[in-house]
Amino acid sequence: MTLALLFPGQGSQFVGMGEDFSHRYPKVREIFARASSALNEDLSRLCFSGPADVLKRTENAQPAILTVSVAIYEVIQAEAKIEPKALAGHSLGEYTALVVSGALDLESAVRLVRLRGKLMEEACPAGTGGMGAILGLSRPLVESLCREASAPGEVLVPANFNSPEQVVISGHKTAVAKALKIAGERGAKASLPLEVSGPFHSPLMQSVETGLREALGKITYHDLRLPVVANCTAEFYQDKSAIPELLAQQVCHPVLWEDSILTLKKSGVDQIIEIGPGRVLSGLVRRIDRSIQVANVENLESLEKIRNR
Repeated sequence: MTLALLFPGQGSQFVGMGEDFSHRYPKVREIFARASSALNEDLSRLCFSGPADVLKRTENAQPAILTVSVAIYEVIQAEAKIEPKALAGHSLGEYTALVVSGALDLESAVRLVRLRGKLMEEACPAGTGGMGAILGLSRPLVESLCREASAPGEVLVPANFNSPEQVVISGHKTAVAKALKIAGERGAKASLPLEVSGPFHSPLMQSVETGLREALGKITYHDLRLPVVANCTAEFYQDKSAIPELLAQQVCHPVLWEDSILTLKKSGVDQIIEIGPGRVLSGLVRRIDRSIQVANVENLESLEKIRNR
């Protein structure tokens, strides 16, 4: 079996995530302490106690999810002795994958995603941007629909190509609403707005890309110990020199998630473990290629299943 690890993005957070691991493993408490020191904030209190409306804020959710995911990975490495051959992460999760690969240190990563979250929240005036999910229409149809629903001053683009059945769109809220209505009329299984704080992975995030590019240029990167698939290209990073540019581009570029999973498949991967809060990515993998064995670890119970497999 050839194993790859996946790391979740924003939206997977929940109050209490990582708490059971923290109680049992000193290594997890050490990782939380390092991340908290880097941000000058108690991340463990935020993750374990919330409140939920504070945790879900983009600038908080991103470093919190990354820290929990890295902590759980360290436990799995020690307890289950896994030997992954490749890594990938959805949006924010790409940063987690780069930490696990050794290319980014934890402290730099949490500071970067804190900045990324803040810039995302500030990029678009409240109430003007949004995202929506369309299920059951092909990629070309959704791309055409976005062009149709766009207008001068009304941006709308595909944001996440999540699976053959699911594409997320992003842009001005009025254009999103128009596209979702048209999608329903044209036979989509479902078309619904998403509860997000901004139009992520769209041109409306250009100011985020600019600000993040500057910060990414100041980071020291290391050689990747494990191959990582980049969201923008759905291909493996060639070397560490590509990291700042691809992470900057990721902000306005669609997440090519379906293609990324197919890249892992083509490389020989036939087993995947999603590591971190939630099971969204596990569900998407099953919709992309059912021949891949999928599991997830988000709590001690799911860790036992992996350990005993």
